[in-house]
Amino acid sequence: MIDWLDEDTLEFPPTARALGPDSEAPGLLAAGGLLSPERLEAAYRRGIFPWYGPGQPPLWWAPDPRMVLQTAHFKLSRSLRKTLQRFIRTPGCEIRINHDRAAVLRACADTPREGQDGTWIVPELQAAYLAWPALHSVETWMDGELAGGLYGVNLGRMFYGESMFMRRTDASKIALAALICLCREFEIPWIDCQQNTRHLASLGAAEVSRNAFESHLAAHTGQATPGPWTYHPALWRHLQL
Repeated sequence: MIDWLDEDTLEFPPTARALGPDSEAPGLLAAGGLLSPERLEAAYRRGIFPWYGPGQPPLWWAPDPRMVLQTAHFKLSRSLRKTLQRFIRTPGCEIRINHDRAAVLRACADTPREGQDGTWIVPELQAAYLAWPALHSVETWMDGELAGGLYGVNLGRMFYGESMFMRRTDASKIALAALICLCREFEIPWIDCQQNTRHLASLGAAEVSRNAFESHLAAHTGQATPGPWTYHPALWRHLQL
């Protein structure tokens, strides 16, 4: 059984009560509660995130293990290095930060996901994230068009990656590489990736236990939040391009 959250409280049950690996929904912790920036922040500081589909109540998750990309361990392939070098010197190609967060969320919601029917980035979830100042988008622009990007949440020295999309080849990878540079600039050591996928593993992400993840959050989310979240071409020095 999982807890049903009261609409008037920001409290969550202990994450140790999340459903185990042998259940039909490993990591599911609770359901219900109104979505708001305040509730989202209370959740993320505990390592909890919402994930649910149209017609469902909010479902809150705290999986064990947790997929994490340590920014120092990012794997820059030879092909991506060449792509970045070409992107940087091509007129009309640029990285923008928080230029159009709403468009990024909509594009991520519209992107089909393998093994998923529909989207979990439902309109009420988009509205709650967009009202939250901790939300950031990293956007790949080509010839005046949004070609790809990602969005996530920054609390202290922690970044929580949420979703990405691309409309042109490698545009989402370019945005991720820019995020790595920003995190290294801001001394943010971990990016939360939530679930294990082969794609994330190929970029250097690896699983950590829920206890290790929560210990990291306790040590880093309370630190001063870095900024400003702006892009400058000099940031690419962090990848030695």
